[in-house]
Amino acid sequence: MDSGAAAMNNLGEEVNCQIFNLAAEVAESSNDKIPILLLKLKEILKKPPVESKELQKLKEDIYYYDLIQYCILVLKQDYYNIPGSWSTAVDLAEIVSTVCVGLNPKEDVEEFYEKVLPSASDNLMVLARRLQTRFLQAVEDDIKQDFLRCFLNVTNSLCWLLSDHIQLIQHVLQSDRLLQLLLTDDVETGAIMVSVLLGILQVNRTVLFSVDEKNICLILDELIYKLFATSNPVIGSTSIKVMLLIAETHPPTLKILCNNYKGLRPLLRKQWTGRGFDKELNQLLELLYAGSTQGVSQQKFHRCACLIQASWRAYQTRKRLKCLPKAVTTLQRSFRAKREQEMQQLEKKREEEELKRQLQLRRHRALREFRQRQLSLLELVPASEMDKYLQEERERSALLIQKVWHGYRHRRDFNKQKQALKEFRAAVVIQRAVLKFLRKRRNRSPCIMPWQGPSGLTDTRRLKLHAKVDAYIKLHPVPQASEERTKERHSQAQEMLGQYLMKRNLERKSEQRQEALLAQINTDIELLMNAPGLKEATEKDVEVFSSRSVPVAARARQSHNTMLQYTRGPWWKKLGDEFQDPEMIDTEDMDFDLML
Repeated sequence: MDSGAAAMNNLGEEVNCQIFNLAAEVAESSNDKIPILLLKLKEILKKPPVESKELQKLKEDIYYYDLIQYCILVLKQDYYNIPGSWSTAVDLAEIVSTVCVGLNPKEDVEEFYEKVLPSASDNLMVLARRLQTRFLQAVEDDIKQDFLRCFLNVTNSLCWLLSDHIQLIQHVLQSDRLLQLLLTDDVETGAIMVSVLLGILQVNRTVLFSVDEKNICLILDELIYKLFATSNPVIGSTSIKVMLLIAETHPPTLKILCNNYKGLRPLLRKQWTGRGFDKELNQLLELLYAGSTQGVSQQKFHRCACLIQASWRAYQTRKRLKCLPKAVTTLQRSFRAKREQEMQQLEKKREEEELKRQLQLRRHRALREFRQRQLSLLELVPASEMDKYLQEERERSALLIQKVWHGYRHRRDFNKQKQALKEFRAAVVIQRAVLKFLRKRRNRSPCIMPWQGPSGLTDTRRLKLHAKVDAYIKLHPVPQASEERTKERHSQAQEMLGQYLMKRNLERKSEQRQEALLAQINTDIELLMNAPGLKEATEKDVEVFSSRSVPVAARARQSHNTMLQYTRGPWWKKLGDEFQDPEMIDTEDMDFDLML
């Protein structure tokens, strides 16, 4: 252990001497040679073990000798004439990120966090922008690939730096240099930058609350433009993930997406569905439709409730079908009958169309023959009698038109009278049914005869009755009952009397309820008989026929909606059920949005 500690101390002293010599050499060299000299830091950083105290001490020494400041400054140079060209810049970017990551200086802390780190992130983005420009201007494929590799390494260095110093993320998101890197039509560099943006936001989501809304809107504009302008699945998937992360973390951004980007939802559904990332796409669409995360949870609860209801109704249907083995046969019979009826109606319609066509053809022929006959007659009429003949034709035509019009008017009036007669007959039928029902109820009720007291008794009749009573008592002597037996019988009699009185009260209440119901039925019948037509009905008439009971109104609305959905359903589900009660309709396959 002592030998290992001594070796580490010797290594630390050697590295410290190298850093001191390098700092002196950099201070005395020209600007063109400084980048090459700073590359020696890459070999120096490899000597200490990873995550050791010696490596931390080495980074502090590099910072104290201002070597890291030199590396940050030279990132802004043009490396076209420097040995190693842009590869040297990429190595320097890696050195900057390696030294800054994990560095916690004990001195000049405020300068490090407020000046050195922001300048490092800015210069890395400047270098990335220059590499992006060179990549777009390059013509040969090999050169383009080299620039693309360099651009990727620089962006990785930036992401590495931001992952350790998350306070820089706010500075980077508000920087115009990041927007310049994002504002590109190139697919490869655009995909890299969108991935960098996703990685930055995944490191620290809460930074969105400290970023200006203007910068967030600019980033959203560029992401939506990329979704609209390109069909690359990498850019589409990453952009949708970034928008989903922003919408879930930052509610004001979700409101901006819902209010300012009306065409985003159809664009996402039409262009990016079925591209391999439907899960994130569906989550983003749900957020856009709901407008908030609470709305998404409510939609999930609603779907779960609908699923439970559908499962329960399916279970009930399967259970009912097991008890009805003839359901399939009945359905087939109804289907065949319905199909045969439709075929007959179709054939009848064809025959009617053929008949109309024949009638029209005959009408045209008759009209043409009439015209020809009229022309031939005009040739025979003398010129002096032409006016008289034309006047007669006009009068004959006028009489024919009047006759047709009178016939049409009388038929129309007859149809109106026919409808009124039909309504009168319906009212008579309803009245007859109600009167018959009331007559049955009256006949079924027990007839209560008036009480008649006993007729007056004479003395002779009274003596005869006393004699009969005494004889019956002698023949049927009454056993002597004890006092306890007498009390028990008295209590039984009192209990029977109480039961009789309670039963009589219930019967009276039932009779009163029946009478009230009959009065209500009579009132409803009078209202129905005096009810105006639908065209003449007013709001007061509607209030008269509307129920004030909330359960009754809700049940009526539910029954009405059920019948509407049942009438809109496919025809094969209604075979043989033309007069089915709305309460018996199976609502398994109906639209739950209308019913629930």
